[in-house]
Amino acid sequence: MSVRLLPRLPVLRADLDSITVQDWQAVLAGEPKTALTWMSAAAALGHAEAQTVLGQWLLDGHGVARDATQALHSFLLAAHQGHAMGMNMAGRCHEEGWGTDADFGKAAHWYRQAAKLALPQGRYNLANLLASGKGVPRDQAQAFELYRQAAEQGYAKAFAKLGRYHEDGLVVAQDAAMAMRCYRQGAEGGDFRGQFCYAGMLASNGQRDEALMWLAKVMQNEKATKAYLAEAGQLLVSSTQTDLQQIGRRMLDKSAEPIPA
Repeated sequence: MSVRLLPRLPVLRADLDSITVQDWQAVLAGEPKTALTWMSAAAALGHAEAQTVLGQWLLDGHGVARDATQALHSFLLAAHQGHAMGMNMAGRCHEEGWGTDADFGKAAHWYRQAAKLALPQGRYNLANLLASGKGVPRDQAQAFELYRQAAEQGYAKAFAKLGRYHEDGLVVAQDAAMAMRCYRQGAEGGDFRGQFCYAGMLASNGQRDEALMWLAKVMQNEKATKAYLAEAGQLLVSSTQTDLQQIGRRMLDKSAEPIPA
């Protein structure tokens, strides 16, 4: 398999005008430290997409030691240029306290800007704050609408949230069939919350084998957070069914595993 060479290191902003999609993909897939040098140069020239990618790499420690403060700085540079994902990530930093003190009000501001540009992640994250009342007045109706818009764009995480509204009859009429469809779409899209909720409805409908299959997918899902595994595991442990209890204990064990350095 041939390895595509990275484009020449940009020195002037004009050097970035000739960058092709293939060039960009080569940088993203490149050896981390070498790719970081290229992305840093592009970001320093004011390229908003490069600033956003650089921010993510700094946040993840991709090719460099993790530096959340510099990651936020890079996201903000992109955000102030109107870059939707830069705005969304600036919001994430303020919500989670990455590189700054947690500030839900600032997080909501940046999510709202990203949502105005129709970024599904921005819509979803703003909806979460509206649903919980963090940094903004609680507004379930607006949250539902933003989740719906993000789901229409195919954003898997939003389907699980919509499913909960339909299952509980919040904002909309209670509709178990619609809830199940939403959970299924989220599950099939790879969202661990959708997978768990879909498994729950399958189990309630007597489809235990299929439910167990989806619970196994939750365990295998690399994006499943330890907090969610702990919460889901506790629910399963309290079940009267032995097989569900066993899965619940495995989830609790996994949630207690140390985070790799």
